Amino acid sequence: MNICGCLIHIAPGQEITARAAIEAFDGAEVHAASEDGRFVVVVEDTPEALASETIMSLHQIPGVLSLTLNFHHFEELSESRPHLSSELQQTSQRAIL
Repeated sequence: MNICGCLIHIAPGQEITARAAIEAFDGAEVHAASEDGRFVVVVEDTPEALASETIMSLHQIPGVLSLTLNFHHFEELSESRPHLSSELQQTSQRAIL
């Protein structure tokens, strides 16, 4: 599971359309917006796309001047990786001393 906190700077006059485009992505949510076109956006993994893929797509929205990753949290969830053998899953969860 990936959770990413991003700061997106939008060109003047394009805030409304850019916000709608950002919020159209599954796993992306605008949490705050300033009057000068800066948005605080949280991006999470979805079944369809990794957070990193969504972030790369957000760069392509018309009006996006910049996007910076300011926070990242990752947790490995064994149930989200059914293709791994149970022995390998237990090994990856073993504490490192």
